[in-house]
Amino acid sequence: MREDRQLIVITHLSQLITLLVSGGSLIIPLIIWFTNKGKVHDMDRHGKNIVNFQLSLIVYSVVCIPLILFLGIGLIGLIALGLVSIVLPIMNALKASNGEIPVYPLTITFLK
Repeated sequence: MREDRQLIVITHLSQLITLLVSGGSLIIPLIIWFTNKGKVHDMDRHGKNIVNFQLSLIVYSVVCIPLILFLGIGLIGLIALGLVSIVLPIMNALKASNGEIPVYPLTITFLK
């Protein structure tokens, strides 16, 4: 296995594609992870963290939608999720560039 921090950083930053293409924030990192998890050192851990984070964002968004009817709480939640989906990938890409394995807070573990 080779060490490729640049590819891991790109995998974290690829989540930002959702700003241009809906659904790309899960699909692109998933493809990069699947094709490189056996080739790049620590790609499997990073990829699982990213996929778990993206799936968690989907679950939280689905929960927020009906909450819009209750005093707009869901709208606040969706705005917060939008900000988190931009800020955390950038912060964790910086951590990954330093060789750390970043953790996405409040993430549901779908993949271990």
